[in-house]
Order: sequence, then C-alpha cells, then structure tokens
Amino acid sequence: MFDFVRNHMRKLQFILLLLILPSFGFLGLQGYKGMSEGGNLSLAEVNGQPIKQSEWDAAHRDQVEQVRRKMPNADPKLFDSPEMKKLSLENLIKKRVMLTAADKLHLSLTDERLQRLFATDPQFAAIRNPDGSVNKELLAAQGMSSEMFAARLRQEMSTQQVLSGVSATGFASKVAAERAVDAFFQQRQVRLQRFDAAGYVAKVSPTDTDIEQYYKDPAHAAQFQAPESASIEYVVLDVDSIKKDIPLVEDDLRRYYSENKARFTAPEERRASHILISADKALSADARAKAKAKADELHDKLVKDPGLFAELARKNSQDQGSAAKGGDLDFFARGAMVKPFEDAAFTLKVGELSAVVETDFGFHIIRLSDVRGGVPRTFEAARPEIEAEVRQQLAQARFAEVAEDFTNLVYEQSDSLKPVIDKYKLELKTAQGVTRKPAAGAQGPIASAKFLEALFSSDVLTGKRNSPAAEVAPRQLVSARIVNYEAARVMPLADVKDKVRSAVALTQAAALARKEGEARLAQLKQTPQADVATEPRLVSRVQMQELGQPLIDAILAADMTKTPAVVGVDLGPQGFVLAQIDKVIGRDPVAADTARATSQYAQAWGEAEAQAYYASLRNRYKVQINEKVLDKALRIDTPEGR
Repeated sequence: MFDFVRNHMRKLQFILLLLILPSFGFLGLQGYKGMSEGGNLSLAEVNGQPIKQSEWDAAHRDQVEQVRRKMPNADPKLFDSPEMKKLSLENLIKKRVMLTAADKLHLSLTDERLQRLFATDPQFAAIRNPDGSVNKELLAAQGMSSEMFAARLRQEMSTQQVLSGVSATGFASKVAAERAVDAFFQQRQVRLQRFDAAGYVAKVSPTDTDIEQYYKDPAHAAQFQAPESASIEYVVLDVDSIKKDIPLVEDDLRRYYSENKARFTAPEERRASHILISADKALSADARAKAKAKADELHDKLVKDPGLFAELARKNSQDQGSAAKGGDLDFFARGAMVKPFEDAAFTLKVGELSAVVETDFGFHIIRLSDVRGGVPRTFEAARPEIEAEVRQQLAQARFAEVAEDFTNLVYEQSDSLKPVIDKYKLELKTAQGVTRKPAAGAQGPIASAKFLEALFSSDVLTGKRNSPAAEVAPRQLVSARIVNYEAARVMPLADVKDKVRSAVALTQAAALARKEGEARLAQLKQTPQADVATEPRLVSRVQMQELGQPLIDAILAADMTKTPAVVGVDLGPQGFVLAQIDKVIGRDPVAADTARATSQYAQAWGEAEAQAYYASLRNRYKVQINEKVLDKALRIDTPEGR
C-alpha cells in the first residue's frame, strides 16, 4: 500500500534509506569513534562529543561502497553530490545518537544473551562453527578478531533496541486503518477530455524575440547544455595483446598434439541405405513374424542381385523419408541411429549387405555405401590450430602476472602511457567526445561505467595522470589519459536555434491548450449536468493506467458531495486534461489486499512514531551541526570548489 507514498520520495533519499541504513550496524560504530582523533574539523556534536571530518569521510566512503555493490550502474556524480554527503553526515549523526541513547538507557546486551543470539539467529549461520562458536578464520579474512566482532554485534543489538520498542508497538485504530485502506483502493468512474499541447503547435509561430528570451532564461539553460566531454588516448591489456609475443617450443607443440590427438580426428561417419519393413513391438507375434518373413524374402533377392537394392527400397520400404531416394540415409555418425542399426552399419564394409536387423521400428536390410572421417590429421595439417590453442592457454596463464605489473606501471609512471606501451607492445588508441556516462551505442572500454568513473576522477582530470587500470571485461584492463577536456557548457544559440524554436513552440502550444482547457472547466462548473462525451473508465491509486500521478491525485482528491465533480490538471508542456468524476465505486476487488494493507498501515504508524522518538532524542542529546564548517567542506570537495 505504501509503495505509493514511497514513490514520492526523492530518489537519493530512497537509495540511502533502502540500501545504507540497514547496513550501518554491522559496519560497526567503534571504528568511527576510533578515528575521531584524526581529523581537525568538527562538523557536528552529539551530547558534547565532536564528529570530525575524518569520521565523516570514512562513513561516506563506506556508504558509497554499499550503494555501488548494490547499484553498479549508478551515476558516479551521485556519490560526489553535496546532498549525498549531507545525508552521509546525517546517517553518522543518527548512529552516534543511537549509541548515546543505548548507553544512557542501559540497553547493552549481557554476554549470555549475546551468545544465545549468535547461536540461534540464522543470519550468522555462515560464520558459525558446528559447536556454536564463531569461525575465526572467516572473521580474520574480514580484518576482524572475535572480540571485535562481539563488540560490534553487541553495539548493533543495543542500538536496535532504542527504536524497536517504539516501532514494534505502533498502533493504528481500526477506524483510521479502514479509512486509509479504503481511500487507497477506492475506485472512481471518470470521463477525460484532453487538450494535448502537440495538437496546438500548428497554431503558434514563435518570433526571434521569443526564441532569444527563452534561450537566455537561466531556467532553460540545462536544455541546451553540452555535457562535459574529453578526448582521450588509452591502452588495452588483454589475452590477445599478450599472446602475440609468447614464444612456442616445438616439443611442447608436439606433446600437445599427442595428448589431444582425438580432437584433431574427424569422427567416422558412414553412409548407408536401408529397406524397412515396419513392425511395432506392440504387434502380435504372428504379425511380427509376417514382417520378418517379408524382410527375409527381400534379403534373399538382394543376395542374388545386389543391384536391385534401390528399386526394391522404393517399392517396399516403409520408411517414407528414404524410400523415394532408394533407401539412402546419407552420412551419419555414431549415436544418430538406434543401437542395433548402428552396430550393424559400423561393422559393414563398403558395398556389403547386412543380415536382417531387428529394431523397435521393425526389420531392416542395410547396405553400406561410403565411409569418411576417422583418420587423424597430421601434425603439420593441425599445426596452425595447435599453435593458436597453446598460445591462448599460455597467455591466459600469464595474464594475472602481467595484469599486476600493468596496474603498477600505469600508476607508478602516471605521467605517460608510453612505458606500458613499450613494455607490452600495446596499441595506443584514441576516442573523442567521451562523457561520464556511456553514450548510446558505445562499445568497448568507453561503454564501461567503471572505466569512465576512473577516467573522470580528479587525479586524472585535473592532475593529468593515467587513469587507474580498470577491468572492463574478464581478462581485459584499460588505462587512459585525457588529452583534451571540455567542461559542460551552454551551446551557442546559433547551434541550437531549431531546438529552442521547438521548445518555445511547445511552450506556447501548451499555454493555448491550458487556456482552452480552463475555459471548458469553467463551463462545466457552471453547468454541472453537462457531459464530457468520452467513454467512462474506472481508476484508483492502484489501477492508475496511463494517467500519471498528478491526474490521479486530483481525481481522488475531488469533493464528491455533489456529482458529477469536475477537476482540471495542468500537465505543463504536455497540455491540460479535464476529468469529470461521475461516481465513487468501492474497493477494487482484484487489487485490494486488505489484510496486507492494514498491516502496512500499522507498520507505517510504528515507523512514524519511531522517527518522532528519534527527533526527541536528537533534542535530548543536543545535536549541533556546524553549518559554516560543513558548507566549506562541501565546497572544497566538489568539482566547483576545487
């Protein structure tokens, strides 16, 4: 039910709340507290204790990493935005408030309860030994001792208790819940009259003055802005670039040929013809005996005169697919035929006739026509293929070693790509018009969001260094340099005049559409019984169809004390739409999940009460944010501040 409510939150808040907040406890807060000595700037205070810039930076890095793992294609600019950084600080403040409250309220877990929780909670099964103890090796791989893990777990469970007692006991009255659920699933019958801006474009004619004013309006600058772009040079290290210089040893090639001789041998295939006298296994013994006698009779004729095979097959074979071709089955390999047929065919010599062969299909007489394959290619004939396979395998085995050296070299000699080009004989490639996001139709490294993020980092962009080696595909590393950089800019009017004219025309057309729509709305309000001559439809917050949120909100907010009710909605550049609401219908019986919606409503009340309690805790523990220091830190750490 409350998906509708959540859809109205800003995307940034949604991402952080959904992905970051649930993970804060496991990351541990003691680490942040321990770093408080390392930063000089105090950004905020909780209960008189400062939050230093070093803590903020560490928290932001951890949260960004959380988002990246869950959303690898997220826009890198999102992570560097002041909004994201402010929310990171708010998240850090909340953790500090929860720790302080847990301490003041004496909510720390006892050792016995902590051990019981660890031993029984399924979320810890992966790091729990069969005897219930913690797997110290797994913790060590994450840089933690068992003591550190216990401290963090105790901290997480303690802070959870601060709000859980409020959120878990949230209560919504039955009347309030019923009204909320009814409002959400309620249906209304409406008739729509649209005034689409596109239909009014032919009625407007923008002047040069209109175009220039629209272009100069700061609110429209983003519409005509060319994104930042760069011309780059880059190198690609992959298996293909390594294998071309790998030397091959003759003995190794011959050994590979000997060990894989079967792979250089074409499988034996045989070409045969047959005559089939059908006799299904379900037939009676007498019927099958008659079929066998018919096959024996034909076989005797062929023994006397093998040249009659094709003629007898056309006249007598009950395999319709091959009978017309004189019984010819073309070439086939082992496994293509039923086993009794295959065994017989692969024991014959060319031109030889088999005895009568019984299969599930009936009785066959087989004659072998030809044999091919089964002979291994010589080493010389297979040599190009052998060399390619051996070189590929050696290059793949060597890639990890070379990749590490490549990564170190582009970092240590970061003022040029020449050292790595010379060492590995790599090709210097170029690309123009590269932007922070992969362009439509982009291929290769410039289609990799990971590579582009590294390319547009501050070290590469302003420090004119090589980009860190980025893995853009399995066994493929890329490093690049920016040759020429163009910041985002508003394009000259002469270059975008047609685009501006179209935007002005649509704006003027939308104004005409809105004017006519509002006039029609006023007319309907004066004569309530007038009818909007369109087909009625049922809509609700669940069944929005293609109407969009603003129109649905207006329809469902309309006062229905008098019917029909009429509302109009300005759709901006799309025009105007008028809705006549004829009547209110009950809940949608298909979409309405009343029990679930009521539960979610009660849960939302609990969450709201928890948020209110948290707000009171902020006041109790005197949360203070140093806005001047924060603003300065944000300016310094953004591209505009550098």
